[in-house]
Amino acid sequence: MATPLITGIAVAAAAYAGKYGIQAWQAFKARPPASKMRRFYEGGFQPVMTKREAALILGVRESFATDKVKEAHRRVMVANHPDAGGSHYLASKINEAKDLMLGKPKSGGSAF
Repeated sequence: MATPLITGIAVAAAAYAGKYGIQAWQAFKARPPASKMRRFYEGGFQPVMTKREAALILGVRESFATDKVKEAHRRVMVANHPDAGGSHYLASKINEAKDLMLGKPKSGGSAF
């Protein structure tokens, strides 16, 4: 006598779980895609590079240590070097960012 009752409760529980699972999945799909772990600068470049933009390109803070800037420059340049299939434009912007962060004199900015 208890077996049909337990079976009915189990079926009802499965139905409710399925209903809420479908609602949760639809809510998940409706969310806009947003990455919580942005590691790189996204967006266009400004006509004249600022220290903030240079820090975003290299992935360092505006208040920096020289060795951190050099390490970040090397890491970003390895990923975007023209000899490894990267862009000449991006490589020039990365070099410009490093020069700006290290306070080196301007060499006319980007070649592009």
